[in-house]
Amino acid sequence: MGDDHSSEPPTPGSRAPWERPLADRSYREARPGRQGPVPPRQPPPEHPVPTGPPSQVEPTASANQDSGRNARRAAGGPTAVSVANLVKKVSGDDSHRPDDPDKTEIIPAVDKQQSPMPGNMSAPRAVGNPGVTRLALNRSRRRKRLRTAGRAAVAMVAVGALVGTGTVWGYLHSTMGKFGQIAALDTESTDIVDALGQMGDETYLIVGTDTRAGASGAVGAGTVEDAEGARADVVMLVNIPADRSRVVTVSFPRDLDVERPACQGWDNDAGTYVDEKYPAAYGDKLNATYALGGPKCLVKVIQKMSGLKIGHFVGMDFAGFETMVDEIGGVQVCTPQPLEDGILGTVLPEAGTHVLDGNTALNFVRARHVESEGNGDYGRINRQQKFLSSLLRGALSSEVLLNPAKLNGLINAFTSETFVENIDTESLVTLGRSLQNVDADAVTFLTVPTAGTNEWGNEIPRTDDIKSIFRAIIDDDDLPGEKRAEPLPQSVPEPQPQSVQTVDPSSVNVQVSNASGESGLAATVAASLAAEGFEIYDVGNYAAGTTDDTVVRFSPANDDEAATVASSFPGAVLESAKGLGTVVEVVLGSNFSGTVQTPLASDTPVSVSDVRVGEPEDVEIPTDLAVVNAGDVSCY
Repeated sequence: MGDDHSSEPPTPGSRAPWERPLADRSYREARPGRQGPVPPRQPPPEHPVPTGPPSQVEPTASANQDSGRNARRAAGGPTAVSVANLVKKVSGDDSHRPDDPDKTEIIPAVDKQQSPMPGNMSAPRAVGNPGVTRLALNRSRRRKRLRTAGRAAVAMVAVGALVGTGTVWGYLHSTMGKFGQIAALDTESTDIVDALGQMGDETYLIVGTDTRAGASGAVGAGTVEDAEGARADVVMLVNIPADRSRVVTVSFPRDLDVERPACQGWDNDAGTYVDEKYPAAYGDKLNATYALGGPKCLVKVIQKMSGLKIGHFVGMDFAGFETMVDEIGGVQVCTPQPLEDGILGTVLPEAGTHVLDGNTALNFVRARHVESEGNGDYGRINRQQKFLSSLLRGALSSEVLLNPAKLNGLINAFTSETFVENIDTESLVTLGRSLQNVDADAVTFLTVPTAGTNEWGNEIPRTDDIKSIFRAIIDDDDLPGEKRAEPLPQSVPEPQPQSVQTVDPSSVNVQVSNASGESGLAATVAASLAAEGFEIYDVGNYAAGTTDDTVVRFSPANDDEAATVASSFPGAVLESAKGLGTVVEVVLGSNFSGTVQTPLASDTPVSVSDVRVGEPEDVEIPTDLAVVNAGDVSCY
C-alpha cells in the first residue's frame, strides 16, 4: 500500500508502510484531481497474520467488513467512518479526533495472564490441528473412510434382509393367486368320527384326474370321445397327526364299489358345478362318482368310508403331474423286470434303475394292463406308491431344496396346475416346517383291502378291515411297516367340566341301539325321541351284544348333547367314548323302564361329574395289507 503524502520513494530510515498513520477521508478528498471518494480496496483472498506488536498491525479485517458499507456511501449513503474511528468506537477511546491524521490508534497488548472474557462471551478456540502430522492426518482420514464403509455395509445387510423378507412374502402372495379354488369340503359332516380326537390332525384328499380335455389329452390321456368328462384315476387320503410323528397315505382303487350319495352335477372342463342333480345310488365305481359329482361328491364318499375329517382338497390332472416331474429333473425308480402295458405299449424296455422324465413317469403310474401284475388296479397302485416315495425323497433332497430354479419350478408347477380348497402357500410352508423331523421312513402307504370283484367288475371293499384301519389312524395307533419320528410335545388337555347345560333337542343326532334282547325296542324308542324333537341318526342292534345298563355314549366334545339325551332316560349311565363324532348313542339295556321322558329345558345345568370312560374298542388291523414304506429303496 503506497503513501499518499509524498510521491518520492521512502528513505531507508523511514517507517514501514503499515507503521505510517492512516489518512482520513477529508484529506484524500481535498487532493487535486480527486472526483470523489476512493473506492475501498478489496482485501486479498488470504492475508498472512502479522507477527509484530499489536499496535503495528493494520486492521484489514475491519476494512474488509466495511467494504460493502463504503460502496453504499459512494452512492450517496450515510457518512463513511474511517477504520481508525471504527477502532476508536469499539475500544471506547475518546482521545482520537478525525482531524488529526498523525494520531494512530494504539491497541493495547493482550495479557496472556488475564482472566477469561467476562459475561457470555466464549474464549477463542484454535481452528484445525496444527500439531498433527500429515501421516497422522492420512490415517485419520482412512479410519473415517473405513467407518463410513462399515456403516454402509451394515446398512446394505439390513436392507438386504428386509428385501429378502419382502421377497419371500411377496413370493408367497404371488403364488397364492395361482391356485385354482374349488368347493369340495364338508367339515361339519356327521360322518366324521371322533372329531375331538382328530383335533390338530391335517387330512388331505389328493385326486389325480384323467380328464380327456385340453392339455391332458395332449399328453396321452385319450380324447373326449373315448370317455366323456373326467375320472378320479388316483385317490389318496393323507393323514398327518397333531404330533407330526408320521404321515399315513391310504390309496383307494379307482374301481372300488361304493354307495354314492345324492350329488350336484360337475362339469370338469369348466371346473364348475351345474344345476343337474344325481340321486343316491348303490354299486357305483369310485372314479365314476367323481365324474358325475366332482370333488364334493368324492369327498362325501371318502369321508363316510374313513370317518376322517377331510380338511384340504388337492386335484391335479396329467399335465400338472408331468410338469412337476420335469421341473425337478426326473424321478429315479427301479424295476425288477421290463414294464409292458397292453394299451400303452413298452413303458420301460428293461429291468433296473431308470430316471423317468415327465411323460414316461405318467405312463409308469397309469399303466393298468400289465399281464405280469395280475390285478391291474393293485399293481398300478403299488407302482404309484413306490413312485411317490421316490418323488418324496427327491423333492426333500438338497438337489431340489438348495436349487432355487428347481424348487421354484416345482412350486410354480404345483400352484398353477392344481385346483384346491383350504390350501395356500403360507399354510403349506407352515406344514413343511412342522414336518422337518419326519424322514421318509415315517411315511407309510396303505391300500384299502378288497375281496375280489362283483358282477359289474367293481372291487368289493372289506368293510370291517377298512373300519379298523381308519380307527387305528384316528386313535394314532401304530400301523404295519411304519417307523415313526419323535412326536412333537403335546399340550396338557383341559380338564372336563363338572357341569354342563342342556341344549335344544333338535340340534342333537341320536343313534338308538338295542342291547336288551327285546325285538323292536330300538324302533319304538326312536319314535318317542323323534316326538320330543331329537334328530334320529340311525336305529339298530348294539355292536357289543346285550347289556343290563342303559348307557348314553358320546364323544367328549358333545357332553351338552349327551346330558340332554340322558335327561330323557332317568338312571342311564353317561359314558365318554371314541368313534361317535357328533352322534350321541343310546344303548337300551335290559333294565330300561320302557318310558322316554321329556328332556329338560334348554340351558338347564346338569352335573356330569360321574361320567365313566368307556373301554377302548379292540382294533385288529388285517395282516395282509399292502404296505409301502417311503424309506424303502430296494428294487421291486
